Amino acid sequence: MPPANFEDKLEMSNRTKLQDAGLDWASDIFNVLTNQDVRQVTYVPDGGHARLITLVHQSGTMRAITLTTEEEGVALSAGAWIGGDRSVLLMQSSGVGNCVNMLSLIRVCKIPFLTIVAMRGEWGEVNEWQVPMGSATPAAFGLMDICVLRADSAFEVAGVIKAAAAMVFDGGTPTAVLLSQRLIGAKAF
Repeated sequence: MPPANFEDKLEMSNRTKLQDAGLDWASDIFNVLTNQDVRQVTYVPDGGHARLITLVHQSGTMRAITLTTEEEGVALSAGAWIGGDRSVLLMQSSGVGNCVNMLSLIRVCKIPFLTIVAMRGEWGEVNEWQVPMGSATPAAFGLMDICVLRADSAFEVAGVIKAAAAMVFDGGTPTAVLLSQRLIGAKAF
């Protein structure tokens, strides 16, 4: 019988192998955000974004802002843009439903908006409460005219984030990047 934390050790082992192979997708995201001159990163604490959040906190060029709810990040993205900064909102798919009304601010005021969403309710999900919003996430963004891109493997993360950042900051198209649950790893809760 494997030890109780066998899956955690396996996940850490796989993450270490990916990092050793140059497939540290959180660092890839961080590097793209750095190259795009992103200065503010807002987030509700989430395991799917944990490594990226750590990198932001260690950065000397980005300000990490912890939120109590995801829609605050939409408002802070608007404020960052008005103040001349670029920003990104990190959230889990379950938080997208909290943002729908606030996303009207992005749409009506034509504010550059980038969000990176750690998906739940997909591959290997054991928490049935995560499935409805996970399934509805792309449609919720679509209803608010937010373009949706998706990364399903570590190999494509950097390219997808780079494309999304160009769409937002150079093209003015509000964009959400969905990081699949298969990429980030299924949670056991």
